[in-house]
Amino acid sequence: MTVKYTPYYLLLFILAFGHSKAQDIHFSQLTETPMYLSPANTGFFNGYFRATANYRNQWSAMNNAYQTYGVSVDGGLFRSKKSNAFLGLGLTIFRDQAGAGKLTTTSALLNASGIIKISRKSVLSMGMAFGSIGTNADYSKITYESQFNGNTFDPATVSGEIPYRQFTTLDLGFGAAYEITNAKYDQDRNDQRSIKFGLGAYHINRPTQEFGAGSKYKLPVRMCYSILTSLDIVDTRFTLTPMFVFQTQGENQNMVIGSDIKYRMVTGTKVTGKKKQNSLGVGFFYRRNDAIVARLIADIGDFSVGLSNDFNVSGFRTSTNVSGGGFEVSLRYNMLASSLFESKREFR
Repeated sequence: MTVKYTPYYLLLFILAFGHSKAQDIHFSQLTETPMYLSPANTGFFNGYFRATANYRNQWSAMNNAYQTYGVSVDGGLFRSKKSNAFLGLGLTIFRDQAGAGKLTTTSALLNASGIIKISRKSVLSMGMAFGSIGTNADYSKITYESQFNGNTFDPATVSGEIPYRQFTTLDLGFGAAYEITNAKYDQDRNDQRSIKFGLGAYHINRPTQEFGAGSKYKLPVRMCYSILTSLDIVDTRFTLTPMFVFQTQGENQNMVIGSDIKYRMVTGTKVTGKKKQNSLGVGFFYRRNDAIVARLIADIGDFSVGLSNDFNVSGFRTSTNVSGGGFEVSLRYNMLASSLFESKREFR
């Protein structure tokens, strides 16, 4: 049986798929995309400047059905020990390309947050994101039933299909985050424990997706609820980072739970900061009804490298050959507040 691959047929597939999977892009290394979880995470970290790059190749067994890229930078402004509040400013750019028609979505968002110390051990942040989302595709790469000449598909034959409509929309997001920290102080190194509760709401303006003239389909709001923790095991070289993320978008729900365990190979000097902390870690995460994610992460001073792979546990594993669910790499630079000399401007 021959199927007629029209732009509208493809659109129906995309919309139907969106009810069972997230319509937004997704990454497995969620701790490496903090502003994707909530705009309130902008500038809300232990350091002064942070830059992250992400790449995800999903379902390689299906001719690399999805390739996703991300770049983000953020930091704190007017951060000082003398002040109980400061501003966070950041930029995120995400690009996703899918299928033979290279359906491409590119988003660029400017993030801003206000971060205030509630007490010695707790901090509250409120943030917003504003920007645009552009969508386009190249349907010259797709062949249609009308181009079949009896033996092969002839791309030179006029298909008679209606061209895909490229469009750009405005996008708004909002978020809040609350962190509680505690520490056991030591002459060489402080053992830290922290837990951060986050809320993010994206596409709150419900931008219309104009795939065709007169389209009334609006992008559903994506809600993201997160709990991120970091637990130094006292008097050892180990750190646990359990996390829980739950997202909803339209009728779709997505939940990820798991943890890294890191081993400190080198402990940084607390006073001078001349020797940086180095650690290696492994992590295992479960994305409900979809995949188990295995991750390796290396923290070398201000730099971090993460490698992960999805192993499908859903019925889709037959198509992805189990191991082809999604390979991902993350690179991060974080100008840390890692010593007394370096932390003269430190907020905490």
